Formats: sequence, C-alpha cells, structure tokens
Amino acid sequence: MMIFNIIILVVMILGAIMASYTKNILASVIIFMVYSFMMAILWQQMNAPDLAITEAAVGAGITSILFIITLRKIKVMKK
Repeated sequence: MMIFNIIILVVMILGAIMASYTKNILASVIIFMVYSFMMAILWQQMNAPDLAITEAAVGAGITSILFIITLRKIKVMKK
C-alpha cells in the first residue's frame, strides 16, 4: 500500500504543476478536479473516510461544477 500512496502523491504533485502551467482554463479546472479526486483517495487510504467523502463531494464535485458554470458565464467556454 505504501507504493500506491507514493504514486498518488506523485500524480498530485504533477497535477498541481500542470494546472498552474496550463494555458487553457477549462483544462486547469479538469486537472484540479482530478487532483481533488486523488486527494479523496489519499484521505481514504489514511483511514479518514469522512474527509474523503467531503473532499470528493466539495473538491471534485461542487467546486468543479461552479468553476465550469463561471467559465460559461464569463464567456470563456461556449455552450
């Protein structure tokens, strides 16, 4: 299991770097969503299921939806 946690941490670090250097805003939101999902998996691996559910719901779910709606409202994305 330790190898799995290290792989998740490496993916999270790469995701954070990719999200900050990506020019496409929608791609950054999608990378952020994957980052939040990886964080939820990591919380589950550390035996914190309440934090994992919260991270998955708020971080990967609601926040990503709000970002996408905002991008549509400010006309960065087409409908």
